[in-house]
Amino acid sequence: MARDGRVRWGILATGGIAASFTADLVDLPDAEVVAVASRSEQSAKAFAERFGIPRAYGEWRALAEDEDVDVVYVATPHSAHRVAAGMCLEAGRGVLCEKPFTLNVREAEELVALARGRGRFLMEAMWMYCNPLVRRLAEMVRDGAIGDVRTVQADFGLAGHLLPGARNGALPPSHRLRDPAQGGGALLDLGVYPISFAQLLLGEPSDVTGRAVLSDEGVDLQTGALLSWESGAIASVHCSIVGGTATSASVTGSQGRIDIPNGFFFPDHFVLHRDGREPQTFAADPADGPRNSFRHEATEVMRALRAGETESPLVPLDGTLAVMRTLDAIRERVGVRYPGEDGRRDGDLVATPA
Repeated sequence: MARDGRVRWGILATGGIAASFTADLVDLPDAEVVAVASRSEQSAKAFAERFGIPRAYGEWRALAEDEDVDVVYVATPHSAHRVAAGMCLEAGRGVLCEKPFTLNVREAEELVALARGRGRFLMEAMWMYCNPLVRRLAEMVRDGAIGDVRTVQADFGLAGHLLPGARNGALPPSHRLRDPAQGGGALLDLGVYPISFAQLLLGEPSDVTGRAVLSDEGVDLQTGALLSWESGAIASVHCSIVGGTATSASVTGSQGRIDIPNGFFFPDHFVLHRDGREPQTFAADPADGPRNSFRHEATEVMRALRAGETESPLVPLDGTLAVMRTLDAIRERVGVRYPGEDGRRDGDLVATPA
């Protein structure tokens, strides 16, 4: 694996997030994208031509079994993460799997057990954890820059009527964000970010409460959750696919506060307020590249592979499982279930629309 200092990547799926990731990946001198797979051979070939990828497969298994691939980036819809990532791990490939890691913690535990049992690399593509400025913020908080953390606030909302695929001023029921079969809803797609931010700073909460507005299909259009810790810390998080928010975050401690005014998961700056002192602004280093770049998580994957590591200390699997437990707890509180969960037949969904 990671022969001659270069890491050979496979891309599984050809949607927008796969294209954005691959565009950043091909600019890294120690990365080589050697194969792409889609359920549509035509889509795979078009993607390969766009990025100069030598092999295109019209099925996932062919990519999983490609011995020339060191690691596969899984960019399918949420509902396919367990199957796609599991197929690659079983075939001996390392895996970087998009967030949310899986639909639920049961599926996540299965993937983690498989990776650990096979000694294969596995990481959730939580790019926020690899962002240099977010890492600096977390380090400052751990070092006591604002004292003991008391509260965390974070939000992520999109105006769904402005997104590609919207019709007549709204997302149609068939859109992936409203489709239960694809793990639709605000929580898994967007809420994973504010929850992951809070748990980066505080770890897994001891108690979770939540409220949501559900669509007629039974997925959450917007969700608010309150997380609490035995230390007394509290986090308030919000996500929405029916209204754009500031995507801001704030961390308040016993001796100060840190504010990220916008784009907290890929910030260009944050402001440190400490009692009795002038505010300090910490800006992203231009040398780190565009703030919305995926290069940092890709670089971390390749570093770990070259070092022979099967997990990343920046995005540890135990942390991923902890976030999945929180997402499951919130879904239980608000009444969202996906097809096939809890032994139900495909097509069943237990949820009470608001």
